Amino acid sequence: MPAEVAGPRVATPQDRDVVVAILVSAFYDDPTWSWAFPNPALRSEQHARLWGLFVDGALRYPWVWLGQGDTAASVWIPPDGTDLSHEQEATLEPSIVEMLGADAAPVLEALGLFERAHPRDVPHFFLSLLGTRVEHRGRGHGLALLAANLRRIDELGMPAYLEASNPANVALYARYGFDVIGSFELPGDGPTIFTMWRDATPLG
Repeated sequence: MPAEVAGPRVATPQDRDVVVAILVSAFYDDPTWSWAFPNPALRSEQHARLWGLFVDGALRYPWVWLGQGDTAASVWIPPDGTDLSHEQEATLEPSIVEMLGADAAPVLEALGLFERAHPRDVPHFFLSLLGTRVEHRGRGHGLALLAANLRRIDELGMPAYLEASNPANVALYARYGFDVIGSFELPGDGPTIFTMWRDATPLG
């Protein structure tokens, strides 16, 4: 009989590099994050550094997930949590400046736009990152992981929020109960970001 493939599981600190590798693969051609890091020769390394920081921040909570066969990863921040610790937050801007030099300003401005768009008045789960390895796209791994995560969030009776960095994903998230609540344009010729909210959904 074939070996059973493990379903979604909570990532541990030992899984950190696996999660980062999935995100680097998933976001390489993303409209927003290829705009932010436009040099194809440097992008994977730069993304690894950026996503590594956010994965490290999220691993403070038991809400970083790996999908079946480690094909997809999701990074959630629970209610009243923060993306980064104070120490990590202090390294974010210098890291981006080091990576991008004179081109860092619009990316730093974009991060400020993300922060200002994020609703803070109602406690919620925040889907910081969701991605599937490029070689496994189109097989439903990422959406299966999202569905499993949302079942857990529904059990807790909590709403959820995300920012769609790729407009093509808005309709997919809508299938899982997210509604567009706003949008904003990134600086210069940057893409449009859609903010989406999912009310707490009773089970049953």
